[in-house]
Amino acid sequence: MTALSLNDVSVTFGDIPVLDRINLHVEQGEFVSILGPSGAGKSTIFRLLTGTLPLQTGTISCAGRENSFAFMPQRDALMPWRRIIDNLTLGLEVQGIPRKDARAQVGPLLGEFGLADFTTHYPAQLSGGMRQRAALLRTIVQGRSIQLLDEPFGALDALTRTQMQTWFEDRWRAARWTTLLVTHDVREAVALSDRIYVLSRRPARVIAEINVPIPRPRLGRPPSAQAYEIEAYLLETLLQQTGETS
Repeated sequence: MTALSLNDVSVTFGDIPVLDRINLHVEQGEFVSILGPSGAGKSTIFRLLTGTLPLQTGTISCAGRENSFAFMPQRDALMPWRRIIDNLTLGLEVQGIPRKDARAQVGPLLGEFGLADFTTHYPAQLSGGMRQRAALLRTIVQGRSIQLLDEPFGALDALTRTQMQTWFEDRWRAARWTTLLVTHDVREAVALSDRIYVLSRRPARVIAEINVPIPRPRLGRPPSAQAYEIEAYLLETLLQQTGETS
């Protein structure tokens, strides 16, 4: 079942074309990544989906109810003056759910996300990886049908990023959240995705759609020859868009 589809979506800012007839889809329970050069318009797609940018041309179809998206930005965006438990319930409270009920929804997930002992801490007291876990829990607990992740691990150091990717893959395999990820990291895309869309430089259009048939789990073990082959193809495709060659 198709959870999300964009059909001939184009966006222009003033006289600058940003997206050029973008077509992509995400199936229910699928993990799809979007790769592209910097400034190609990847985050613009998320702005369209979350409604912060009005649709200009084309159509966006989403199965299920309205407000189907839960969005996790590049940085954790935790409120520094709110304790972790109050950050975790923030999205639910914005939806009108009373704080007591919001905490009841968050509670069963605390152990799974490794945060059970840190609910009374403030964000500054947590490591970068733990803050990202909190941001992801806050996203997931909203109960939306599609998770939008905008480079969620990009601000982390290399070791913490690898640990978080492995941790996230384990959680995703158990829950099968329908997920759309924007990333600059070719290896991350191959490690986490079922399919990958590659965008051209601006104005962005889809120039490749790659299936990743590698068995899971993929992280925590040496990359397969097939993974290296897909990574090399993606990297070469992206380098061509920047006018460079490998």
